[in-house]
Amino acid sequence: MFEPDYLTHALRDVAGHMASVSCVAGSEAVMATPVALLSEPVLGWSIFTIVLLVILAFCWVYIRKYQSRQESEVISTITAICALAIALITSALLPVDIFLVSFMKYPNGTYKEWAANNETRQQIENTVLYGYYTLYSIILFCVFLWIPFVYFYYEEKDEDNSNKCLQVKNALKYTIGFVIVCSVLLLIGTFVPLESPPNRNSTQWEKVQYLFEELGSSHGLAALSFSISSLTLIGMLAVITYTAYGMSVLPLNLIRGTRSILYERLENTEDTEEVEHQIDKLKAKCADGRPLSMRDRRNLQDLEDKFQVLRRQGRHLEIAERNCCNKVGSALRPMKILLGVFFILVALLFFVTLFISNLDKALHSAGISTGFIIFGTNLTNPLNELLLALQPVFPLDYVLITIITMYFVFTSMAGIRNMGIWFFWIRLYKIRPQRTRPQALLFLCMILLLIILHTSYMIYSLAPQYVMYGSQKYLLQTTLPTADPSQDNHTAAITKICDADAPEDQCTVTRSYLFLHKFWFFSTIYYFGNWAFLVVFLIGLVVSCCKGKKSVIEGEVDADDSDVSDDEYVR
Repeated sequence: MFEPDYLTHALRDVAGHMASVSCVAGSEAVMATPVALLSEPVLGWSIFTIVLLVILAFCWVYIRKYQSRQESEVISTITAICALAIALITSALLPVDIFLVSFMKYPNGTYKEWAANNETRQQIENTVLYGYYTLYSIILFCVFLWIPFVYFYYEEKDEDNSNKCLQVKNALKYTIGFVIVCSVLLLIGTFVPLESPPNRNSTQWEKVQYLFEELGSSHGLAALSFSISSLTLIGMLAVITYTAYGMSVLPLNLIRGTRSILYERLENTEDTEEVEHQIDKLKAKCADGRPLSMRDRRNLQDLEDKFQVLRRQGRHLEIAERNCCNKVGSALRPMKILLGVFFILVALLFFVTLFISNLDKALHSAGISTGFIIFGTNLTNPLNELLLALQPVFPLDYVLITIITMYFVFTSMAGIRNMGIWFFWIRLYKIRPQRTRPQALLFLCMILLLIILHTSYMIYSLAPQYVMYGSQKYLLQTTLPTADPSQDNHTAAITKICDADAPEDQCTVTRSYLFLHKFWFFSTIYYFGNWAFLVVFLIGLVVSCCKGKKSVIEGEVDADDSDVSDDEYVR
């Protein structure tokens, strides 16, 4: 963590900057009191605590909304809430990283007094690095140990729930496989050097010594980075599948709205009467005691199943008609349309920006062997330019990068909710309000954890220069000719935005960038994953446009639902 003096200076700078924007010139006496109050370290901890409580409250409401009332379990509920909270907290790490490296400097490119010392800047960078260590280690613990254990613990649960020890033993037996995979990934990341030994003619023992020296110098960064990058590959598949679809289906659902409840009830009544008439017609064939043919028995069974589904739909529609939330939603219909239009414009902006960024890498990067890494931007990137343009108006650029991060999170949630959880072509679970099984909630939280890992690279692709350096600027000494040839040329300092050509001691790279580009081959896979994301987004947009309005009880009633769960839902 920061030393108290450094934190005090930082908070004073923030307070002074915000007060200078909100107050008129000459009100220095009025500003003195709020600055003194804001400089207290307790303010920073209070803000952090409030944000943490808001995240926990949102996670609790979200999980409870989708949790099955019939199959709820305390341990799975707590695990799902904690995992979702960790995902949201981790998603906020990138804006914090960018803010800290940017806040070290003034807009004119000089370091602030409290950050002028290189040791101070190194301490701040280590604080961010430890933050990544902590949160990423928690993610590894959740993905490879805690969530699998809770999942298999619930899967091994008997109806009588008598033998708890056997239940724990079987859950641990299956979880060991995940732990072995995690250990292998950590070992590979630890002992596979990124660079070859300096002396190729060295002995085997010298090469082993070199590996351990590399391990000690990296402080475990390579091992953790390799494990996280491996999980990020899975997260990339989830982003391509769920986030790309969610970015198209969420705004279009808001724009289209739902079908009329009165029309749906009328249609349901007509369908119910038609099916009931067909059932009576088939039963009339065996009124005189003659047995039905095999074909008629199959048709009768299908019609009776359909009749039960229609009856349940009718009950749900009746409840929806009396629901106050649906009435309020109808009154807010214009706001939903405006919000949907805004979301589709944001999605199209991301699409264009990501396409330009990938095209820039294809044209100006060093190629596949370097992971398509590119320093700065050669083609005009609209989102990157917008973030740089918002820098003078504190703190709009940080607010925007936070909104972008949360946009990816919520569109991912929308994609998972609409599609369900699939394993290739097999649908494993459905995500439905008050009907979602505990195993499905655990899968949902694990997928969100993996998506959050890949979100950092997605945002880097959208705004590479800003994610790399934030709003930092530096002073470039240039030689200017004089009007009189007899006089020597003079030098002048020009303020420039930080890029790859800036001196190392003038611009600080975010820790997120170092994590993302530790292994070039992962960056190469991420690059091609971005192209797949663009293709899937276009396909999802076309499919969503072709669909009509969804039912007001969409996903609440399915043929494979049991009557017990349905009765429990509508009670």
